[in-house]
Amino acid sequence: MLSRRFAFLDHPGPLPFAHRGGAAEGAENSVAAFERAVRLGYTYLETDAHATADGVLLAFHDHTLDRVTDRRGRISELPYQAVRRARIGGVHEIPLLEDLLGSWPEIRFNIDVKEAAAIAPLAEAIRRTDSYDRICLTSFSDERLVLARAAVGREVCSALGPRGVAALRAAAATSGYGRLLARLSRAGIPCAQVPVGFRGLRVITLPLIRTAHAIGMQVHVWTINDTARMEHLIEMGVDGIMTDNVTGLRDVLDRRGLWHPGHMAA
Repeated sequence: MLSRRFAFLDHPGPLPFAHRGGAAEGAENSVAAFERAVRLGYTYLETDAHATADGVLLAFHDHTLDRVTDRRGRISELPYQAVRRARIGGVHEIPLLEDLLGSWPEIRFNIDVKEAAAIAPLAEAIRRTDSYDRICLTSFSDERLVLARAAVGREVCSALGPRGVAALRAAAATSGYGRLLARLSRAGIPCAQVPVGFRGLRVITLPLIRTAHAIGMQVHVWTINDTARMEHLIEMGVDGIMTDNVTGLRDVLDRRGLWHPGHMAA
């Protein structure tokens, strides 16, 4: 069993994450989207970390500005003075991640570290806002996760990287992976954040959920926008759901008596 509990995960019932602030109902990763999610009662916001060429930390998903803003170019190759002129959907400024952490000291942030260049400014933002207990680090790169944990310098919540998820799937698929499961437990990673399926492979299964729970690990699923699928996953016993459909997930949890809004809810 995991020997450490993380304040980030302390929540009654499944954790509801507003993915990029609720991208189906507002401009993704905009202050307006995050504000709306907070007004709905969300206390968990999911976002992403990129850094400009001069090391300014942004809450932004893509490597380039092209898809969601009125400007073009790769963020890591542009100075902040150029990036700050971009508008999400032609309207919204790209927020600084440290500003988000500072604006909502009661909100928890699930942060996907998109590039290694974001690690040092992210660690500094966490330090300046004293956000250690209300962030969870994630990445699609095991190497970035290791570097991010080291840079933060204190034990913080983080999710399994790709190799850890593969190990969890292997342990769930056969009883012959006791050592592998013990190694996962010793690693002290408190949650797995996974899709329902990936490249034709089923990821979320009852054995995977039970295997994770056996070592005290939570299972969070992304990105679920269909309410019937939300209901099914809750029945399966998942511990968190990330969604762009923030109203839909709120309503599903509310009907089940599992919605626990923050104090800023409208």
